[in-house]
Amino acid sequence: MEPALHDVVGTLQITEPIASRHVGGDRPLFVLLPESYEANVGRRYPVLYMHDGQNLFSDDIAFGREWQVDEAMHRLQALGLQAIIVGIPNAGEARMAEYSPFVDASGRGGRGDDYMKFVIEEVIPLVDSRYRSLPTRAGRGMLGSSLGGLISLYGFFRHPETFGFVGAMSPALWFADRALLEMIDQYPFVNGRLYLDIGTEEGPEHVIHVRGLHQLLLAKGYRQGESLFYVEEDDAAHDESAWARRLRTALYFLLPAPEALAT
Repeated sequence: MEPALHDVVGTLQITEPIASRHVGGDRPLFVLLPESYEANVGRRYPVLYMHDGQNLFSDDIAFGREWQVDEAMHRLQALGLQAIIVGIPNAGEARMAEYSPFVDASGRGGRGDDYMKFVIEEVIPLVDSRYRSLPTRAGRGMLGSSLGGLISLYGFFRHPETFGFVGAMSPALWFADRALLEMIDQYPFVNGRLYLDIGTEEGPEHVIHVRGLHQLLLAKGYRQGESLFYVEEDDAAHDESAWARRLRTALYFLLPAPEALAT
């Protein structure tokens, strides 16, 4: 296990690289442990799997600015919300291919199912075997932004047996001529919690797409403030600082309270 970064609030572990048979290459995981993890050895924790893992915890390794996930989790623990956060690094130039199961008119994308197999068949078993996770659907979710939001939504609806909650920040619904919107329209209601957002400065077309998804989810039976939380932030752009600003709201809505997991 590689040494943790030193500018992180709490305990961040960087695992040895995983050699994946599904997506190829080797990549480590960034695992942020709850602050009570060492002291409360009998407790198991929900797990949130987050994409673009390089950008979550430290400016030293982030593309642009970090999301400040560790600071957000530190504040939320006062409300009783604790979870294991697993950051999965993106594949650089192969990011677009891995984060979309759809192929666009230019031939981009198309490896989203391979990436989901990597997450479900390789990452999750490793986390469940090494950490005191809650290995249940109710205790497991995904969150990402842009194309990471696209693959998170896809995984939630495509693998409802695996994920019980999902966050999509500024999802790239435009990709492959809105193929994800068409897919979700055809899929049945999936029980769980969904967080969805967009910034008004991301462009009129993107705002329209996300508003359309919001309405589609409401029509499927999701209820604002209960199973769905939709945020439209005025004057917010498509960047890491905007996602960091909205992250605590997303985590507060998505992460299951301890009493909910006990039932």
